[in-house]
Amino acid sequence: MIQHTKTHTPGEAFRYLANAREILSKSSIEGNIYLDKKPVREAFGTAYLAILEAINEYLLEHGISEKKLPKSVDGYREALQKHVAIHNGKLMREFNSLYDALHIAGYYRGLLTETNAVKEYIKATELFIKKIIPQAAP
Repeated sequence: MIQHTKTHTPGEAFRYLANAREILSKSSIEGNIYLDKKPVREAFGTAYLAILEAINEYLLEHGISEKKLPKSVDGYREALQKHVAIHNGKLMREFNSLYDALHIAGYYRGLLTETNAVKEYIKATELFIKKIIPQAAP
């Protein structure tokens, strides 16, 4: 089950994304590989949470109560399909792709350590968030 904050603050998604970048900035690199998987996995987990926070913010701004926010990845998929992707079908594919990369490959399995790939996924996370809540972009 996915946990989310009880009191939502606008801009939380970008705060989480900044935290993910900060974690990565402190990670040692040799060649173009992060040497320690642990902080990279933490950064991917934090970036994934940034996406969930962006979706939460969108839902709250569109009348969904905190109690009704999704509590699982399937719940987020359903919410995207019902409230967001109806206007932009690509968002659902992007969410699924980012879920697979950030949460599964990056965080859960720790498979992504190549710096260019990691940076591309962090950038893709930022672009996704800006599509969901463009008015909150820093």
